[in-house]
Amino acid sequence: MKPDEMKELAQLIQKVPGLKGIDFKEVKRLADLLRETPEIGSLELKGLFGTGVVITRAGVQLPGVPAPVAHAPVAPAPGPSVEAPRPAPAGSGLKEIKSPMVGTFYSAPEPGADPYVKVGARISSGQTVCIIEAMKIMNEIEAEFGGVIREVSVEDAQPVEFGQVLFRVDPNG
Repeated sequence: MKPDEMKELAQLIQKVPGLKGIDFKEVKRLADLLRETPEIGSLELKGLFGTGVVITRAGVQLPGVPAPVAHAPVAPAPGPSVEAPRPAPAGSGLKEIKSPMVGTFYSAPEPGADPYVKVGARISSGQTVCIIEAMKIMNEIEAEFGGVIREVSVEDAQPVEFGQVLFRVDPNG
């Protein structure tokens, strides 16, 4: 990362609610940490209300983490078929909760436990809806809005990509 880019990133980070006080030197330290430690795939800084900044090393393939594929069809793996994510139907009014990172989706806090949410469950903003494991770190994913879960788009213990739809929620339900 070039010094000008780090300064710009530091200025952007300071504008994120709840992340005040991060300066150029701290951003430089984070960038240096990413450069010197190849096993770190990303750093996520979270502020108030789930806002944050994600810094990711480009072009690094970590063992056990699927590589993102851009504009290339992927042949389905043998085994049970999993329906490809589809956008919410136009006019349906459904909102999507998407994965903020690459990792493994878990619907419950531990094996054998009840899932955080099921289809038909009412959720509120800030409520934990699932866990995504990335680099042996369990990241609780919180809803950014309330409503009723209308669809769970991912099977438990399945890999997910950044931006992949996890849930479809009816905010008026």
